[in-house]
Amino acid sequence: MTTPHSDTPPPRILLAKLGLDGHDRGVKVIARALRDAGMAVLFGVFYNGGDLLLAWWSLGCCACFEEGFVLKVKAAVLWEVGQPLDICEVDLDEPKAGEVLVKVGSAGICRSDRHFMHGDAPIAIPVVLGHEGAGTVVQTGPGVTLAEEGDRVILSFVPACGRCRSCLEGHSNLCDLHGATGANMLDGTTRLHADGTDIHHMGKVACFAEYAVIPETGVVPVGNDLPLDKAAMIGCSVTTGVGAALYSAEIKAGSTVAVIGCGGVGLNVIMGAALANAGQIIAVDIREAQLEFAMRFGATHMVNAADQDPVRQVRELTGGRGADYTFEVFGSGDTTKAAYDMAAKRGIVTVVGIAPWGQEAAINAVDLVRNEKTLRGSYYGSARSRTDMPVMVDLYQSGKLNLDDLVVRHYTLDQINEAYADLDNGEIGRGAIMFD
Repeated sequence: MTTPHSDTPPPRILLAKLGLDGHDRGVKVIARALRDAGMAVLFGVFYNGGDLLLAWWSLGCCACFEEGFVLKVKAAVLWEVGQPLDICEVDLDEPKAGEVLVKVGSAGICRSDRHFMHGDAPIAIPVVLGHEGAGTVVQTGPGVTLAEEGDRVILSFVPACGRCRSCLEGHSNLCDLHGATGANMLDGTTRLHADGTDIHHMGKVACFAEYAVIPETGVVPVGNDLPLDKAAMIGCSVTTGVGAALYSAEIKAGSTVAVIGCGGVGLNVIMGAALANAGQIIAVDIREAQLEFAMRFGATHMVNAADQDPVRQVRELTGGRGADYTFEVFGSGDTTKAAYDMAAKRGIVTVVGIAPWGQEAAINAVDLVRNEKTLRGSYYGSARSRTDMPVMVDLYQSGKLNLDDLVVRHYTLDQINEAYADLDNGEIGRGAIMFD
């Protein structure tokens, strides 16, 4: 932290930002805001060498802010592909214009992070992973208008710029600037560092850390009554899966649906199909326990692809026609081909899972034409985070999305490698990191 000369008047950065004057009033207002956010707060205001510093301890975690601060945070860093995540202390810069600082409350254990850990997909390293999360805004950068300090927020791993062609055409999930800047912030730089080395931000979220700096378009304010682990799920698996069913494929009522891959996202595709009043929802997986689990989320039939041909079984269950809508939610060339082959005439095949880099699916080009099938991708459920995530919140709170049964395991950040081992071992349901 910078320290002005002793003859410099004490700065009132924090109080000025809130339009306040005077230490006592400032502390009371900020304490009230944090209390309303559900935090247990012990405050201290320190005048030291010309610096006015404000610190708070929330559930045992200390944060100290001032102009130009660098925050020391614990994070899970991927330094090398194929190695476990390293739990260590890193430096986090303050938010720049259009960015916010979020105290992370929960982060989901998603297979997409695993792809980067195992080298199945490329990403700049070192990197802090974690793209499915929720937390509380504790500071806003200059010019921020979409969130306020104290807001509980869902994190979006596509913080759209709002100005590129994709955004202007209504496809903010495909934001051109986000794609061009990769695992950096929208200005092409990073806020994370360690020993002089820049550390990248997966999805401009990097929520496998106690705190994260995120573009303001990457946070979606929600009510404080939404549990943080459920909010985190809406940040990826819910929006991706339910959105694929409702916004990408646009399932029609009474239709037949087959879902290949019944992990966290696949279960949400199933719930989306149920919301669309599909007549038959066939869950396809190689794990019997996962298939039985899928029945709790709206599946009407199940096919174990480990001991039978899933294409033949789906066709038998649909009277020989195949399914009107099929979804690939595992992520491989083979399962993409299976999803295509089990689709009916004029069937819509939606690929949701991300296959390892370079994999291809062999599609019968003649069948594609003669049977008028549609093969399409779905990224982030074709959703617009700021408008569609609140819809998911309403669906959960009205009892139409079963997120309470979706999250079955909680971990601390120190247990993150154990969490991914559980994922690799085929544990059912979704896991979530919980922060103090």
